[in-house]
Amino acid sequence: MPLTKFQFRPGINREVTNYTNEGGWHDGDKIRFTKGFPEKIGGWVKYSQRSYLGDVSAMHPWRTLIGERLLALGTGQKYYIEEGQGINDVTPLRETTAAGDVTFAATDGSYEITVSDTLHGAAINDFVTFTDAVSLGGNITAGVLNQEYQVVGIVNENSYVIEAREANTPISNITVDGQLDPTYVTANSSDTGNGGSSVVGAYQLNTAPDVVVAGAGWGAGTWSRNSWGSAASVATVTATLRHWSQDNFGEDLIINPRDGNVYYWDRTASTIGNFQRAVPLSTLSGASDTPTVAKQILVSDRDRHVIAFGCDPITDPGVQDPMLIRFSDQENIANWTPEATNTAGDLRIDSGSEIIAAVETRQQVLVYTDVSLYAMQYLGTPFTFGINLISENITLSGPEALVASDDQVFWMGREEFYVYNGSVQRIPCTVRGYVFDDFNVSQRAKVVAGLNSAHSEVWWFYPSSTSPANDRYVIYNYEENLWYYGDLMRAGWIDRGVYDTPIGAGLDGYLYSHETGFDDGSTTPATPIDSYIQSAPLDIGDGEQFSLIRRVFPDVSFENSSNDSPYVDITLDVRNISGGNYLRSSTASYYDNNREQIDFRLRGRQLSFKLTSNLLGTTWRLGSPRIDIRPDGRR
Repeated sequence: MPLTKFQFRPGINREVTNYTNEGGWHDGDKIRFTKGFPEKIGGWVKYSQRSYLGDVSAMHPWRTLIGERLLALGTGQKYYIEEGQGINDVTPLRETTAAGDVTFAATDGSYEITVSDTLHGAAINDFVTFTDAVSLGGNITAGVLNQEYQVVGIVNENSYVIEAREANTPISNITVDGQLDPTYVTANSSDTGNGGSSVVGAYQLNTAPDVVVAGAGWGAGTWSRNSWGSAASVATVTATLRHWSQDNFGEDLIINPRDGNVYYWDRTASTIGNFQRAVPLSTLSGASDTPTVAKQILVSDRDRHVIAFGCDPITDPGVQDPMLIRFSDQENIANWTPEATNTAGDLRIDSGSEIIAAVETRQQVLVYTDVSLYAMQYLGTPFTFGINLISENITLSGPEALVASDDQVFWMGREEFYVYNGSVQRIPCTVRGYVFDDFNVSQRAKVVAGLNSAHSEVWWFYPSSTSPANDRYVIYNYEENLWYYGDLMRAGWIDRGVYDTPIGAGLDGYLYSHETGFDDGSTTPATPIDSYIQSAPLDIGDGEQFSLIRRVFPDVSFENSSNDSPYVDITLDVRNISGGNYLRSSTASYYDNNREQIDFRLRGRQLSFKLTSNLLGTTWRLGSPRIDIRPDGRR
C-alpha cells in the first residue's frame, strides 16, 4: 500500500479548533519555520562573564569613529556601557553633597552603618559613593567607607542605612547572577566617630522597581516627596518601571530616563577602566534652553537634530508637557533656543494625552501617543519639521513594544499586532488568543520588540498572566507571514549588525549571544534546549474506518549538529472519535544513522504527530513525514 505523505501548513494556529486545523501545527516551543518547514531555533551563550544589576529596559549598539563597538544598557538600577565585554557604570548623579554634610554611626557587633545627611532624598536600593571619609576606628576603616554603597534601609528623611563591606570591592565586581554578594565588615567596640569633617556623598539617580507597582502607600516613592500628613496618591501606578531612551550623536551618547532629565556621555573622556558618568545636557559648554525633563530622546540621523518628546517648554522649564516635541539646532546638541539663524524649534500634537514612543524609519519619525500615530518629517528651512496625523484609535503596549525594519514598523498593541508600511494595518495573528488570553496586563509596559533579521522575524518578549517578568515570546515571520511562540526570559534584545549575532538581555544579569550553537549557555556546562512541535489531529485514511499505523518515515535532517549521534523523539497519539481523548500513544527515537523508518503499531481514526528534542549539540529540521497506514478492524 502506498505511504501517506503529510505536508503540514506552516506556522502555528491557535485561533481555530483542533479539528478545523487539520493539517496544521497546533503547538510548539523553541522552533521557527524556514521555507514553510519547522526547525529548532539557534542556541545562546553568555556574551560576557560580567553581570549587571536590575532588569534591562533599553539597549543601543553603535560604533565609535575608529570602529570600536559599544553597547548601552539601561536598567532600573543603573545605566551601563559595554565595551570589550566589560560592563561600565556611567549612571548620572542626581546630587553631590558639600564636604561634611555626611556623617556615619556604627554599632558594636553589626555591619550596618547609619548615614546621616539632611534631606538626602534617597530610597531603598539607591546607590551612593562616599569620598574623603576617615576611619571610624577599629574595623570600619577609611577604605571600607570610601566606596560605592547601596541603600538597604530608610530611617527617616535625614538618615538611612548601608552595609559595610571589605575595602576596594566595587559593586561591579561583587555581583553574582545580578545580585549583590559582598563580604561584610562587622564593627567592634572602638568604631565611633562620624567619619571626618570632609565626607562627600555622590548620589546616583533614584532607582526604580523591576515591576510595575499599583496603588499608593508607605514606601511608594522617595522619602519626603510630599509633606508630612498629606494625602496619598490616587490608587493608580505609583512605582513605574525605569524606561531609558538613548541615541548616539557621532560616537557620543544622549541619554534620557523616561520623565527625567536629558544627559550626555562623552566617549572621548572615557577609556577602558576609567569610564566617566553621563552629565546633564544643560552643563555642556554653550548649552541654551536644553530640556530638563522628557519622555524620550532621539537623534534624527537624516538631518542631525536631537529631538525630545514629551518635554518641558522653554517658557516653563521643569514643567513637563507630555505632548510637546522640541528639537535642537542642526548639528548642535546643546543649543535648543529657536532663532532666525538656526533650526531649533518645537511642535505640539493634540490627539491623545501623552507621547508613548517615537521610532525613526528611513524617511520619517513615527510618534505614538496613547491613542494615535503621527509622522514627523524634515522639511528644511524655515519650518524644519512638519507633523501629520496618520491614524487614530491605535494602541501600543509600551515604550519598547515596537521595532523598525527599514521603512516598516511593527508593534504590539493592547489586543492586536500592527504594521506601518505607508499606512497602518492590523496584522492577522493565528496565535492572538494564546498570547493575550494569558498576558499580565499590569506589566504590559515591559513588552520589548526586537528584530532577528537573518530569519525575517520580529520577536516580542512579554509576561504571561502569572509572571511579573518577560517569560514568553511570540514571533512574526514577516517574509512568510507566519506566527510561532515559546518560553524564554529576556528583558531586552538587539539585532545583529554592530555585533555579529543578536544579543538578548537575560533576567539573570547577563547578556547572551543568540543564534550561537544549539544549546542553552546560561549554565555551565551548557544544557540542552527543549524544543518540540505538535500537529493538530489528522484523520487517518477517510477518518471513518479504523486504520493501522505500522511505520513512520520521519524525514528529519540533523545537518550541522555537533553531536556525533543526534536524534529526535517522534510521538504518535491516536483517538477513536473527533473531540475525544487520545487513547493510545507511542514514542520512538529517530537517529541520524541512515535509519529510514520507525516501527509503530497503533490503531485509531485520528492521530497527532509530535517531534521533541532535548539533546546537546543537536539541531533538526522536519520535512514531509510519510506514514504507512492500512485499513484495520477494531479489536
